[in-house]
Amino acid sequence: MPAAVLLCLVVAIADGDTLTARCGPPGAYHQLQVRVAAIDAPERRQAFGQRACQQLATLCFRQQARIQPLSQDAYGRAVADVQCRGQDAGQSQVRAGMAWVYTAYAQGHPRLAPLQRQARAQRLGLWSQPRPVAPWVYRHRYATAR
Repeated sequence: MPAAVLLCLVVAIADGDTLTARCGPPGAYHQLQVRVAAIDAPERRQAFGQRACQQLATLCFRQQARIQPLSQDAYGRAVADVQCRGQDAGQSQVRAGMAWVYTAYAQGHPRLAPLQRQARAQRLGLWSQPRPVAPWVYRHRYATAR
């Protein structure tokens, strides 16, 4: 069962699908690392990685966010639905061609696949490349280079 919605201030953007938010009352807040649910943005060193990060920052940085934690990932981050400025951050990233739908984790997010098809058809963002490489393929390919 998903946790209650948290109202938080976004204080950092790590990449196109990860942010840090300050949640709770002043003086008693806690920082929460958040992975946006059901999407996977290009890695920072990957084509469109910096643009994806900038896009998420434009939407969420220093904004109040509605964060609904759904689960926790292997790195201890909250996997959550995130809304900034009244927009769903995951949908916004996919619509702009700044993230892939992370199909394995996208159950419960039926709006994402049509948005990805539309971005791809319009050759937006990462879809403007002749053969974009999915971040999970990129990470696997370059895991030994870290």
